[in-house]
Amino acid sequence: MNRSDTLANYASHSAQSRGRLHSEPESLTRSAFQRDRDRIIHSSAFRRLQYKTQVFVYHEGDHYRTRLTHSLEVAQIARSICRALELNEDLAEALALGHDLGHTPFGHAGEDALDELMQPHGGFDHNAQALRVITLLEHRYAEFAGLNLSWETLEGTVKHNGPVLDDPLPLATAEYIAGHDLELDTYAGPEAQVAALADDIAYDNHDIDDGLRAGLFSADDLAQVPLVAPVLGELRARYQDLSREQLVHETVRRLIGEMVDDVIAESRDRLSKSGAERVEDIRGLGRPVIGFSPTMTVAQEALKAFLFERMYRHDRVERMSEKAGRVVRDLFGLYTAQPEHLPNVRGAYSPDTPRRVADFIAGMTDRFALEEHRRHFGPSN
Repeated sequence: MNRSDTLANYASHSAQSRGRLHSEPESLTRSAFQRDRDRIIHSSAFRRLQYKTQVFVYHEGDHYRTRLTHSLEVAQIARSICRALELNEDLAEALALGHDLGHTPFGHAGEDALDELMQPHGGFDHNAQALRVITLLEHRYAEFAGLNLSWETLEGTVKHNGPVLDDPLPLATAEYIAGHDLELDTYAGPEAQVAALADDIAYDNHDIDDGLRAGLFSADDLAQVPLVAPVLGELRARYQDLSREQLVHETVRRLIGEMVDDVIAESRDRLSKSGAERVEDIRGLGRPVIGFSPTMTVAQEALKAFLFERMYRHDRVERMSEKAGRVVRDLFGLYTAQPEHLPNVRGAYSPDTPRRVADFIAGMTDRFALEEHRRHFGPSN
């Protein structure tokens, strides 16, 4: 049976893809979205995610999530949701694996610092940078820059969180859509919406896992969070001798299951009521068809508030964030003043130097950024 026979009519069917900017012969063995996924996996930017972190700097410990492990978790969750909703798993997987390609080293601290530095030059946005990576900065093919991914994958990369209505647009996005319209004023297809929710689910739960492992808060602290309290209570009542590691794992896997089940039930209801018969109908609805129920939305917001206060504002994390910002600012100042330190650059400062500096820094791993900083500025605390 052809895989497309198992998809809903309003799913993104690879045979109906709007194609690639640069025409290529179709594969005899892989769909358009499978090829997109494979190109992302084989990209240099994807490999570098192994040494990019979200909260903890890479050397803090081997058990904390990296951008790579996070992306794999998002892909697994997205595929599970798409399978239940009869959506295209391959497209959702490609979007999940590629959604963090534009992130800087040192997580949000690195992005915030780079965005501040780039304000006179159009700012910095990780979604826009991901588009820049897959359409320009990857140099693997002889006939075109970037990965030449399908229109649907490009659309989902930029719009998975909803329409992009910023004024002005992030510079990297504005530059690209000047030659290739991604219809920024509409919602993306359902698979991109699934990838966005899968990102939220993975993010919330690995923050719980990493925060407990790091000792930033305890299970007793989490027991005050409405979404988590019944899970912990049931586990402690049922199992009297769980190790700390088992308690963490069992809590996280149950929470993921509850959130996934909620998304599936709520989204089925929205899709049924939408009247959508094709993916273009979903884009034109003016509202998302994939989402949490109102009850889960409130519960998730309470969990996020707890994590923000107890994890992201923890003294230890704030100290790491301050150091990360300093590393990014120092490197940006160095490369801007002395562009000869950039790879494959000769000559003095030019109008595109700040953007090239931002591309170089954003592509760094935590480890490489720290090594570059140490090489140019000496040891730092």
